[in-house]
Amino acid sequence: MALIFAAGFLLRDFVRLPTVVAAAGEGYPLLDEVQGLIDRHYVHAQPPEKEREYAAIRGMLSSLNDRFTFFIDPPVAASESDVLAGTYGGIGVQIKRNEQGEIVLYPYDGSPALDAGIENGDILRAVNGTVLDSASAQDSIDQMLRGEVKEGSGVEITVTKAATGEDYTTSIPFAVINVPSVIWRVLTEDQALGYVQITRFTSRTPDELRSALEALADQNVTALVLDLRDNTGGLLQESVDVANAFIGSGPLAFEVDSQETQTFNADPALKATDLPMAVLVNGLTASGAELVAGAIRDDERGILIGQKTYGKGTVQQIFPLSDSSSLHITAAEWLTPDRNALDGVGLQPDVVMIPDVQGRDVELGEAVRQLQERQVEATPEVSSAV
Repeated sequence: MALIFAAGFLLRDFVRLPTVVAAAGEGYPLLDEVQGLIDRHYVHAQPPEKEREYAAIRGMLSSLNDRFTFFIDPPVAASESDVLAGTYGGIGVQIKRNEQGEIVLYPYDGSPALDAGIENGDILRAVNGTVLDSASAQDSIDQMLRGEVKEGSGVEITVTKAATGEDYTTSIPFAVINVPSVIWRVLTEDQALGYVQITRFTSRTPDELRSALEALADQNVTALVLDLRDNTGGLLQESVDVANAFIGSGPLAFEVDSQETQTFNADPALKATDLPMAVLVNGLTASGAELVAGAIRDDERGILIGQKTYGKGTVQQIFPLSDSSSLHITAAEWLTPDRNALDGVGLQPDVVMIPDVQGRDVELGEAVRQLQERQVEATPEVSSAV
């Protein structure tokens, strides 16, 4: 069940929910014949009928040789929906390791961490008295800042304040955290650069992105880092809308199904920014995130920095079944604006980076340097005449 759930969460990422369920086929008389022979002659007890039915479905789907067409039974389908809702118990911070190996905190709006005085850029030094160092695993630290929401639950943290350099210790209660799909800030490395991370593509993502870009414009940033690392995708139309926020004309992607090719064209009215960009990608940048990165690359709107992307260029439809299980079916393939297929291929970055073994964010550091160099090159020389 765990393997199926992992497939569901990581691979059911680029979807459109269908409104019509296809009619049943002609049936499988040979399968009925086999079951009849088993009923009459098999010496041992058979598994429950539902278990055998599920096994037959999975066997049928395996003949398609498509890892993204699969069946999920009811308990896993329910768990998958809960995880994709994007909620957890904790203090409500995003953590990042900077190039010095320090754990940097970025509190979510309305979170207990923000209410407790934690600010963007504060350096996490200790959790419940345990001092952290560069060897502390980032995943483990993240789990230390999460927990069950109940009376008296919480965590004590010590940070070095970004604004003053002073140490600050506070206890923060756990609360239900609704994780945004878009996280943004002005980079401490360079106040002229804005940073936008999209963690997944939900129905809220286009509006969250537009709000982030408006807020960064108010702070007079002159270039953007778009972080699509570990973004395994989401909803199709929302992915297209995000690409449109950066590209004002021409095709954003093509969708090819068994009947036709659909072109997703940019709408100039939806373009939100024309600032220079660097896009961060890695091996878990997949599907909808690859659509956005591919559109930006083909339009020459920005450079890709990081590692080769996952290579998922197909669209899945999710069909809820009568017993609350679900069927995921690959219904189409999509191509980049230059008509490049990405399924099983992925995107090769313009600047290839080797991930740091200590988890330092060397990709972000390279993006800052690349954008700074491009801005210097774009600055016109001032000449004087006498």
